[in-house]
Amino acid sequence: MSLASLSALLAEQASVLAEAVGSPLAAPAYLDLVRRSQDVDDLAEQVLKLCVQQCRDAGHTWQEIGDLLGVTRQAAFQRFGKPIDPRTGEPMDKTVRMADAAERAVRIVTDVLDGRMEQARQSFNAQVLEAFTDEVRGSGLATVAGLVGAFEGFGEEEPFVRRIGDHTVVDVPLRYEAGDMKARVAFDTDEKVAGLFILAPETP
Repeated sequence: MSLASLSALLAEQASVLAEAVGSPLAAPAYLDLVRRSQDVDDLAEQVLKLCVQQCRDAGHTWQEIGDLLGVTRQAAFQRFGKPIDPRTGEPMDKTVRMADAAERAVRIVTDVLDGRMEQARQSFNAQVLEAFTDEVRGSGLATVAGLVGAFEGFGEEEPFVRRIGDHTVVDVPLRYEAGDMKARVAFDTDEKVAGLFILAPETP
């Protein structure tokens, strides 16, 4: 569907939503508002993707687009770009197939932070299982504590899930006493943990 057609449909759906919001509502109608809002959100995302693509076709850089959206150029590329797999020359598949990736990532991060390493290691692939020793865990957590203090809980935002290359990557917001961080969990094609890091929140 063209950008003009999608934009017209978005305007129509938004108008219907605005009319529904302005009407007196009985309790069941609030569920209908959620459905209509989701429809508007889905269409808006499609319009935004097409606008970004046209912006790129017109010669604008990922830096310019990222600045406009309030994110880094890498974050803009990861969200809207169409990377080519150097192994095949074909566009890379960005479809996330792990339906429970966010939940699993939160559970693994919780186990690691709480010291339940036997449980956490059940999800590690062979390389991470060998590399992520108790000493490595302790050293990493000590470095983070030196930067931002004690862990206080998870952030308010939802985990961010996306497909990067062959991996499903989840960023989990973390809250510390002196600042925010994020845990990044990468799952391989066997849905095993292939990487686990604690990073500054602005890390792409």
